[in-house]
Amino acid sequence: MRILIINGPNINFIGIREKQIYGDEGFAKLLKMLEQKAKEEGIEIETFQSNGEGEIIDRIQKAYFEEMDGIIINPGAYTHYSYAICDALASVEMPKIEVHISNVHKREEFRHVSVTAPACTGQIVGLGLDGYLYALEAIKSMISKQK
Repeated sequence: MRILIINGPNINFIGIREKQIYGDEGFAKLLKMLEQKAKEEGIEIETFQSNGEGEIIDRIQKAYFEEMDGIIINPGAYTHYSYAICDALASVEMPKIEVHISNVHKREEFRHVSVTAPACTGQIVGLGLDGYLYALEAIKSMISKQK
């Protein structure tokens, strides 16, 4: 089972930016947590981070050709306005889970709407870095049920 984990703009700056929202744990900690969880679950993961919309779209399309089994994505601010990322997600037939570290529904009004979530199987918000771990468990379960 191969899962792609995509992180969008500024996610690489968690632990540095707005600690009151995103916490003190940095991006390296997130990657280590994901590697450990993947090992425990017997899942092969690839992590990808980009601040560029086109690079994220290219990586989603590449996941299709690589026959990845699923995608976990935190589109960052692109969540709220990137119809191009939404279209890319909609074009690949595999389980997809959108993750947000903070509870976007408790934040600024513009963050309450995700244009990318409709192209995903599910969404996890507000559970900190652990949300990624829950997403790994959920996507593993979804993929196992398909086989």
